[in-house]
Amino acid sequence: MAPFNKLKNVLMLAFDWILYSAAGVAGDCRVSVTQPSFHQADSSQSNVSLSCTFSASGCSSAPPEVLWFRFLTDSHEDLCTPACTDQHKYQVHSSGNNILLQIKDLAVDDSGVYVCGIAFSDSESSFSKRTGDGTVLTVTAPGKQQSSGKLIPMIITSCLLFLYSSAVLTSFVVHKV
Repeated sequence: MAPFNKLKNVLMLAFDWILYSAAGVAGDCRVSVTQPSFHQADSSQSNVSLSCTFSASGCSSAPPEVLWFRFLTDSHEDLCTPACTDQHKYQVHSSGNNILLQIKDLAVDDSGVYVCGIAFSDSESSFSKRTGDGTVLTVTAPGKQQSSGKLIPMIITSCLLFLYSSAVLTSFVVHKV
């Protein structure tokens, strides 16, 4: 569990650096982000799209930065921050407040917890940068069902990630006041 905590800390530091590097203009900006909790796919599918929806009030009219991360059992990946690291494998599509992460050439190894982040970098408000709770993507081999023995650790990881994100965001609010 210690390597996972270390990775969460590194991810949050990277997320903070990306989001808080710009000077703010909109002070009352508030963002909320929602993601489906689970998505199951078969690796015979050529691609899959994970959704992320956000709402923003009091923010600038400029489009927000969209960030995607993936947590695995003992590591994490910065997928799109905001440019995608592997543009052949991952693409982000936006339509208003709906964001899709398209994952191409789907494989069982693509299973993990995918977290969407939305940031209005021109705002100093601590509420202008938010992440979703994460979507647990389970990719199965063709014709096989996911065993609950593998799904339970992913659910626990997702819950721990949510609790950690909540604690970090609460500490931002407390330190801003």
